Amino acid sequence: MQEKSKGSRVLIDGSRLMIEALARAGADAFIGYPITPANLLYQYGSQRMELMLAAPDEITTLQWMSGLAATGKLPVTATSFPGFALMLESMNMAYMMELPMVIILVQRLGPATGTATCGAQGDLLLLKGMISGGHPIPVLATADFMDCWQLSAKAAEIAVSLRTPVVLLTSKEEVMTHKSFNLDLLQEINKVERKEFQLDCEYKSYKPTDFVPDFLPVTQKRYQVRLNASTHDQTGILQHSNEESMANTRRLEEKVLHRMKAHYYYTFDEQKEASKLVIAYGITSSAAIDAVEMLRGQGEKVSLLIPKTLIPCPDFYRELILNYPRVVIAEENINHQFASLLFGQNFPENLAFCGSLGKMISPGEIMEEVNK
Repeated sequence: MQEKSKGSRVLIDGSRLMIEALARAGADAFIGYPITPANLLYQYGSQRMELMLAAPDEITTLQWMSGLAATGKLPVTATSFPGFALMLESMNMAYMMELPMVIILVQRLGPATGTATCGAQGDLLLLKGMISGGHPIPVLATADFMDCWQLSAKAAEIAVSLRTPVVLLTSKEEVMTHKSFNLDLLQEINKVERKEFQLDCEYKSYKPTDFVPDFLPVTQKRYQVRLNASTHDQTGILQHSNEESMANTRRLEEKVLHRMKAHYYYTFDEQKEASKLVIAYGITSSAAIDAVEMLRGQGEKVSLLIPKTLIPCPDFYRELILNYPRVVIAEENINHQFASLLFGQNFPENLAFCGSLGKMISPGEIMEEVNK
């Protein structure tokens, strides 16, 4: 992507903004297997990253990413549901080994291979339960081109600072649609600082400092580095269920829940005295913005929440929902996945839903549900 200059308005897509932002934040390897609708990310990643490896399948993709992460690289891949499903075992491995990486998940209509050229928002509950034991992996969701830039950089920062895989959730329309965009609006991105262990004592691969162990690449020669995908103690030695190894496994969850509090991203457009709240994430937020604007033009008092940190889910979202007499959640599925993420199946009585299957949600559909 060209350097910014005054008045630099270009025709661009979200895929290019994501890859460029990740590269500037320090991502230095793209590993991938082509899959619709993530192919532009594959193309741009192969052009922009210092290292690109074309994997023979998605299982190999995550294995190679794990190996590169162990050497100090920050690898990136992009896929959609069928490919992501094949990555889940290795995702659990990388999570347990505490290896930083970014996975861009471009949602499309399922189940199975579904319709590869049709967008959807159907993978959220899969992301909630993808780690055995129900442990959380950070999930950020882009809502516009600014998010493609800013949240991609944040994903890289979180992956490194928490030593964990991070999922950047998006959808077909967000990464494939070309729009006129002013590059002058983009903020500078600084490369993520990677701190390594430097003390003159024994190195323990999983001894935490503020929930997160200091990192050392396996390629350095001063210290022994043990990485282990099975239950292990602080030194990385396999253990069954002793106190130290169980504490280490509990820490994997605690570090995300604790450290992600600094990465709760959302847009809350509050209208005073509003009794109604519209919630939408990802591509559906564009329709929600238009719907709220038109409702306000008709004299309705309506607030708008666009959640961008989806996992772990901030308590603020639940508290906000319970403060409004009527809340409409709009998302491209028919089983209320975001509400289920927040409340399980015990939905508050003030919740209503605007869903779809196989098509985008229009502002008119959201307005109609709000006005019921």
